[in-house]
Amino acid sequence: MQRHIEIQIWNLLITLLPNPHFLQTYEWAQVKSKYGWKPIYVVWSDRSFKSYTSDQLDQLDLLDRSTVQAACLVLKRTVLSRGFTARLCILYAPKGPLLDWSNESLRNRVLDDLQSFAKKQGAIFLKIDPDVVLGTGVPGSEDSREDNGGEILVSELKRRSWRFSSDQIQFKNTVLIDLSASEDEMLARMKQKTRYNVRLAEKKGVTVRVGTLADLPMLYKMYAETSVRDGFVIRDEGYYQTVWTTFMSSNVEELEGSQVSTFQLSNIPTCEPLIAEVDDEAIAAIFVFYFARRAYYVYGMSREAHREKMPNYLLQWEAMKRAKERGCSAYDLWGAPDGFNESDSMWGVFRFKEGLGGQVVRTLGAWDYAPNPFWYKMYSEIIPRILDVMRSRGKARTQQNLG
Repeated sequence: MQRHIEIQIWNLLITLLPNPHFLQTYEWAQVKSKYGWKPIYVVWSDRSFKSYTSDQLDQLDLLDRSTVQAACLVLKRTVLSRGFTARLCILYAPKGPLLDWSNESLRNRVLDDLQSFAKKQGAIFLKIDPDVVLGTGVPGSEDSREDNGGEILVSELKRRSWRFSSDQIQFKNTVLIDLSASEDEMLARMKQKTRYNVRLAEKKGVTVRVGTLADLPMLYKMYAETSVRDGFVIRDEGYYQTVWTTFMSSNVEELEGSQVSTFQLSNIPTCEPLIAEVDDEAIAAIFVFYFARRAYYVYGMSREAHREKMPNYLLQWEAMKRAKERGCSAYDLWGAPDGFNESDSMWGVFRFKEGLGGQVVRTLGAWDYAPNPFWYKMYSEIIPRILDVMRSRGKARTQQNLG
């Protein structure tokens, strides 16, 4: 019961703020808490700045939620547990903080408090990557538009000695699909070849079903096969099982049969796997996350078998329709290139996403505040080398496990 109260308090609070994201939810905090991160929930009200641990969230009175002006889930990780560096830590606010960034006085207050908070925590750095829009459309194209609000924030961060991070945890750019249109209009916005491939998949006997917890081992194996084939690194199975089961095990299924509005349902963090099959054989799948009237395509996987039947196109179309039915207003295709040219490693994936009829959205990206420049320099130089070794070992381990 206590856990349910904590979840409701935090998740309801952040849905009242601009651009709430599933990476700021209580569920995501609990996932990361199992992998060495301590969640800290930070709240700005009319007059105060307070932080809470998971055990203290019940102290956050929802009766005062109308006074909350900003909030942020901050993940804290201790770098070393012994010696004179024992107090050193890193702080990361995934897709946060959440606030009206156009409000200058509030923006300055939040940044002032975060900088003081980072110093008091003994942080090597604090990383933020809020969804602040710099522009829409592919740069240089006819539909490209810049956003002055984003540029103002960039200037403010530079003035305060924040640095554009060399370690961009999340995608800086993405493709968003507007779900407010009718299904016919959404199909009409797709490129002709994409629309053809959706229909082709249906004609070739591809079907899509919603996966269950029992499908997760099979889906991880398919994901591992995809990573080896396409050359990207993934984590061990336990991590993905934790992410998927945490969000899939929310109480949405119970609420679907109760007197809960579609709007309320769309504000509950959850996820579901959609599995494409041919003759009951799973050939491709995606995981779609839902929160605060937005859907996110986060993980995709496929097998070599039946690729000519275009299952990935039908999966995305079914995801769009299901998100619309849930009351979502947008579908985030989770990632677009940093540089919009054919040399970018994401170019092929981007062309696929672009064909679905979405709009490119370019955001601020991750910025670091380093209270101690010396430790930040040391960390920035050493950690990339360690990560390169870990990625190499991770690829080999995934391939070995498949073998």
